[in-house]
Amino acid sequence: MIHHLSIAAYHPRHVACVLAELFQGEAVPFPDPHYLDSYVALTFDIHGTVVDVHPFATELIPSSEGNAFQSRQNLAASRYTATHAAISVPVSEEQIQAIAVREGWQLRYRKGFFDVIELWIENRVLVELLPPALASEYLGFMEPQALRHFFAAKAAST
Repeated sequence: MIHHLSIAAYHPRHVACVLAELFQGEAVPFPDPHYLDSYVALTFDIHGTVVDVHPFATELIPSSEGNAFQSRQNLAASRYTATHAAISVPVSEEQIQAIAVREGWQLRYRKGFFDVIELWIENRVLVELLPPALASEYLGFMEPQALRHFFAAKAAST
């Protein structure tokens, strides 16, 4: 289970506030003073799920000085990233669409092994949103026996 995700955004406070709105949670400044202009979108769910939002071009790198990692800015960073997450949200598809329109962010309804709503934060960071109706379908697909069967069938067909 993923409890914590960090992303980078051009407008970290604003992005954290929008994510908190989708989660029906709260956005707060990052509690570590080493991360200036970073924010946390809190869900207050039973899993302790949070999304950290750091300024664009922030990189976390391993530290040799006893700290788990250090932070630096990479001004040559691409504006895109492979990092993305599927997140269950308590809001409706209509609420997600209204937020996307308000923010001017791309939104797509994607059908596949399970359906998701793709919200492109700042039109560059993908978040797959699962409102309650889609979350139950996703959880059914990811049920351990169903998932084993799916991958076994895929392996057999290759």
